[in-house]
This record gives sequence, structure tokens and C-alpha cells, in this order.
Amino acid sequence: MGARNGKEFLARLDATSRELWYGNEKVTGGVSKHRAFRSIASSIANLYDMQKKDGLREIMTYSSQSSRERFGMSFLQPKTREDLVKRRLMMKAWADHSGGMLGRTPDYLNSSIMAMAAAAEFFGRNGHDYGTNIKRYYEYVRENDLLLTHTLINPQMNRGIGPSKQADPFTAARVLEKKGEGVVIRGARMLATLPIADEIMVFPSTVVRSGQDDFPYSIAFALPVSAEGLKFICRESFSDESRFDHPLASRFDEQDAVVVFDDVLVPWERVFILEDPERANRVSEGTDAIVFMAQQATIREIAKAEFVAGLATLVAETIGADQFPHVQEKIANILLTVESMKAFLAAAEANAKQNRWGLLTPDFVPINSARNLWPRVAPNLAVVVKQIGASGLMAIPPEEILKSGARADVDKYYQAKLADAEERIRLFKLAWDVAGSSFAGRQDLYERFFFGDPVRMASAYYSWYDKEPYKERVREMLHRRDGE
Repeated sequence: MGARNGKEFLARLDATSRELWYGNEKVTGGVSKHRAFRSIASSIANLYDMQKKDGLREIMTYSSQSSRERFGMSFLQPKTREDLVKRRLMMKAWADHSGGMLGRTPDYLNSSIMAMAAAAEFFGRNGHDYGTNIKRYYEYVRENDLLLTHTLINPQMNRGIGPSKQADPFTAARVLEKKGEGVVIRGARMLATLPIADEIMVFPSTVVRSGQDDFPYSIAFALPVSAEGLKFICRESFSDESRFDHPLASRFDEQDAVVVFDDVLVPWERVFILEDPERANRVSEGTDAIVFMAQQATIREIAKAEFVAGLATLVAETIGADQFPHVQEKIANILLTVESMKAFLAAAEANAKQNRWGLLTPDFVPINSARNLWPRVAPNLAVVVKQIGASGLMAIPPEEILKSGARADVDKYYQAKLADAEERIRLFKLAWDVAGSSFAGRQDLYERFFFGDPVRMASAYYSWYDKEPYKERVREMLHRRDGE
């Protein structure tokens, strides 16, 4: 099949049976038409349409040497610097389409399985050929251009103890039993973003303890969302029918869900890690999947910072606030974020090296630095928009006011230096969706914890970073005797 278009994505979405719970409603089919999912389904379809669009086809897809089909560029296993550039340009095109507001576009997990497939040897055998499993899964997803979601985190029950010590040890998803046809999983995981996906990947994100009781939790596998016993419990949707009143939420509310495994059978060919804490704890780093995932995230974050820089500047200019030094300083801080993130990405590409699996891999030092910096600076993007828009962000009436008897007053009192009333309201609606709406609140949480708890990430970064050359320089200075 190869790279698909939006129509093909929507057709598969509606034809695939699944169990989505939205409030007291059980959604099993026709997902693209449901009020909680139709907007994001349409937006994802638009991304897939870009793969077939004149002028973008060469950017978004590539030709395989072993097939006449063209595949999504994020599946490309990079061997040259040109390959890295091709992947970046494709990812940036998708990220720019949503202003960086879509965190789980297909290229994110495509990058993960691309790297894991190259590192198939990492997964070993252990009685089953898990390395072959991950290679075949990558090929299957690539050839059918599937949309993946994933779930990584155990439910927030009692964080003071491990999953095996909970009152119910099957709260967190774990192995129930092993059968001839596969492994049975019981429990739950959070947080699956984009439950309208075709398939779900289940991988560890936090360290699995190595005690015997914790072995059943050290698992990695993938399933179609139609698997029997698989349920998605979705949060409240922030999407809205009005593109005018909620310009971002009405397009890009990805939806998030807790995933329940009600004795779900995972066929052996879909198992990648089983009861192996050592591999479970090292899978992202050991395969370099984390490098390629972080590269994709950095590209998206650049797109988001650029978008907010443009928005903040436009808001300031529209109301005549751009002349004030304190406003210029705030926007300058956003621009510094843009250029810092771009520098990290450029350095990662410039210093790319072939990894042990044969992939030209971006330098993880700048990429890891970017993913540690971002949760510290991302919240300030929305803060700047709030500070510049100020009370004007609260004084934005719904679209219907433009068709009311108060229209003359609206035209008079809502105009701005560089915009009439309708354009000013439209702009401030967009600013509110970035800075103050429910959609904005979810974006803030999402960016803060995209790769995990920032404090734990910083601690891991401290332990991982090679500080010895700097320490040695200090030691040399302490004992240097100039002139001798």
C-alpha cells in the first residue's frame, strides 16, 4: 500500500472496531463522525493528504529500493546526512501545519520503531525471536502507513510503592499468563494520546525493578486497537464546533486515554520484550530510539516556539504595544528559545555518527539538552501571550456577537490599531487558545511532562553527562604554577 492519503486513513478508522469510552457512551465504530473525535480525525487526515500533494510528495515520502511503493519519510532509516535532512524537512512540514500543537503526529512513533527495527539484535531471542518480531512490525506499519499510539505509564495509585506491592497487583498492566498462542495481559496503563490510532505500542518508560515480583511488568508489545478486551477511557474533549471561537481546540485536540487490558491476548509475533527488566530499562537508549524520538520532538518544539513568537508579535503590533521595551524583551525571550532549540538541532545533525546498528544518528548530547531545556522554557511561551494580551484576552465575545444587534458597538469598541473588530477578536481567540483555554492548559501539562518528570530527567541528565573534562580543567588550574 505505501503512503496513504486522508481518505484512506478515515476509511480505515471507521472500519476498525474498537472500544472507546467517552463518558457513558461506548464508541465502537464511525469514530471519524463522533463529536469528540471528528475534529482530530480530520486534522490527521490532512497530514496524510500532504503526502500526496503536488509539491510536497518528494518531501513527505521516499521510494524504497525493494518496492515500487513510496513510504512516509519518517520510516526512512538514515544512512547519510542527506537522509537526516530529508527526515527533518518532512517532520517540520507536519509540525508547521499545526503550529506544533500536535504532539503525537505519526512521525513520532514511526521514528521509534524505525530505530528499534535497525537494532533488532538488541531484543534477543529468549526462546522467541523478538528481534525478528520488531523488524517485521516496522515493515508492517511502514507498508500500511499505520497511525500508532503508545502507553507507557502505570496508573497513579500509590506512587510510594512499586506495581507489585499495590493492593491489587493487576492495577498496572502485567503478564497474567503465557499460553501457546501468546501472552495474556491484565491491568491498565496511562496515558495514550490519540486513541483514534490504528495500533497501540506498549513499552516501559520508567525503571522496572529487577526483583522477581516485578518481572511481569517488564513487557513491550504492540496490538491493533481492535484487540478483544482492549478499552480506552477518554478524557473530556476540548474540541468545539466553532473554528472562530476555538481555532486550535477545534482542530488539534488530540484526546488522551487510560488504556485497560481486560485479559488481552498478545500473539507471540507481537511481543518484543517479556519479563526482562534489564532490556525493558534500556530499550530506548539501547536502540537509540530515544535519540530519534527526541529529534522529532525538538523539530515540533521549534515549530511551536516559532508559531507563538509570530502570535505574540502580531498581538503586540495589533494593539500598538510593540513599541514598549518590556514587551520587546518578552518577545525577544521567545525568539531566544527558537534559536536555542534550532542550534541544538543543528549541532545534533552536524555531529551525527553511525551507531552500532548502522544508522546515522544525531548526536544525543545536544538533543538530550534540548529535551531537558524545553519543559523549563515552554510554559513561558503562553505566559508571554497572557502578559501582552492582558485583559483583552478576557474581553472576547463569542462569534454570534458579530451577527447581533450589538454589532455597531462591537465594531467601534473592539477595533485595534492594526485591525478591525472582527479581525482583532479572531486574533485574540487564537491567543486565548494558546494561553488560557482548556486546550492551553492541556498543552502546558503536556509540554512539562512530555518526556517525564523534569526533576527526574534533570537528575538522569546530571548522571549521564560527562563532566570529567571540566573537572580536570579545574584541577589543572588549582595546581598550575605559571612561569614554571
